[in-house]
Amino acid sequence: MSCSHAFCTIIPPFVLDKMARSNRPEVAENARATREVSDAVRIERGARSVPRGASGEGADAERKVYDSENTRRQRVTQARFESDPESGDDDVNIAFEHAGTVREYLTGSLARNSIDGAGMDLVLNVHYGKEYNNAFWDGDEMTFGDGDGEIFTSFARSLDVTAHEIFHGVTQYLNGLVYRSQPGALNEHFSDVFGSVISQVASGQTAHDADWLIGNEIMGPDLPGEALRSMKAPGTAYDNDIMGADPQPAHMDDYYDGNADNQGVHINSGIPNRAFYLVATDIGTDKAAQIWFAAFQGLDSRADFEDAAAALAGAAGALTREGRAPLGSTQSVRSAFRAVGISS
Repeated sequence: MSCSHAFCTIIPPFVLDKMARSNRPEVAENARATREVSDAVRIERGARSVPRGASGEGADAERKVYDSENTRRQRVTQARFESDPESGDDDVNIAFEHAGTVREYLTGSLARNSIDGAGMDLVLNVHYGKEYNNAFWDGDEMTFGDGDGEIFTSFARSLDVTAHEIFHGVTQYLNGLVYRSQPGALNEHFSDVFGSVISQVASGQTAHDADWLIGNEIMGPDLPGEALRSMKAPGTAYDNDIMGADPQPAHMDDYYDGNADNQGVHINSGIPNRAFYLVATDIGTDKAAQIWFAAFQGLDSRADFEDAAAALAGAAGALTREGRAPLGSTQSVRSAFRAVGISS
């Protein structure tokens, strides 16, 4: 099962499962409701064999933001399209601007015409559900809940969440990494990489300035200072009574081999995430991102961590020969993956 036939969420299922066992009734009830809605969307998306036609083949991608009006439906009310004036709704405007930031990075830095490479429109839905604690890519478009205001805030207001979800779409069209086990962890990893990269670019940060946190912008007042993932130090993003403890490993010695989370797609992504951090702090985030994008274009849909490491070392060598990566990039990639227990 790949993200083209399922859907990919920013909040891992095991976090919602932990929240559903909370001794705070409102937290538990909301987590269960979020899981139920997400499961229903997954089933509906799996039954939809024909895409909804978000693509504008050969044209320039346009941004289309809809307001779900707190229903469980997408594309309810047109809120702001490409040529529309600014909306009176902050979530609409922020989602619109974030989509533009990601689109600009795709075209300007990666020479890719939107998600599918052929001008696919960027369709975003805000105010989805009632206090829906998640955001997702469903194979066609991005959808953002408002959060409950206590544990999570509006998902539409986070650039790294928006970029993360859009890059699930890029993966869908780029290599279709199967959303299970190591291919699925690479799928999540690729979205985390470019969520962080685009946030760094937008903030004018370097690899050494960045916090390397994913999802810290959506944490509500009950969880100050927490995040969903840390690429710098997997396993340290959160540790609290509501979400539990961050289970991400930073090394293959601690690899999760259970069946939960589609065999660890969110959990084990911490291992290649740490490798990207090491390369970025060595040669620069922008150069590392170019290597990652070049390598992932050639990955098979069932690629594992060793396949990715080999492809990345090869891409680093090719870009070095072209003068697009600094000397030593290949060695940096190999060193980073060896540091997390993966041979290239």
